[in-house]
Amino acid sequence: MLVNLSDVLTSEGMEIKREVPLEMTCYENGTESFEITSASLVSFTAVNAGEGKAVFRGHAAAGFRGLCDRCLTEVPVALELDFERTILSPEMRGEEADDLSFMDGFSLDVDALVHDEILINWPAKILCRDDCKGICPVCGQNLNERECGCDTFVPDPRMAVIQDIFKNKEV
Repeated sequence: MLVNLSDVLTSEGMEIKREVPLEMTCYENGTESFEITSASLVSFTAVNAGEGKAVFRGHAAAGFRGLCDRCLTEVPVALELDFERTILSPEMRGEEADDLSFMDGFSLDVDALVHDEILINWPAKILCRDDCKGICPVCGQNLNERECGCDTFVPDPRMAVIQDIFKNKEV
């Protein structure tokens, strides 16, 4: 959704408060796509901070469906997003234009801004629980549900020479 901020950027002392719906249905980070299961209204305040400049503060909340990074079980992911940005009018941007990729002239793309905030706040690892055991590397059994009994011993390759010595003595 585009919100026109020309009044705030051009009128000294101007302030607007709005609540707009989030139109995104999924979040894509370049490698994965996550369905948005719930989203609050994006509430924000934009206040003029001088000639061609405004301070933009806002809040949004969103819920996603993700997979546990260890056992691949579906996990709900909830994010609370609080953000503050300084927005410049098109004439004032200059070299800082890359930082304002969510601006199109005097219009703010709310979905693009929220996407950037999700990207910044996305957890490094999604886990179903802190002590998740993951899956068996041999048979693929979810080890949180039950043990599989597979031999998962991997010998230390640095000890291969010593193991060969012991094998030769036994023969």
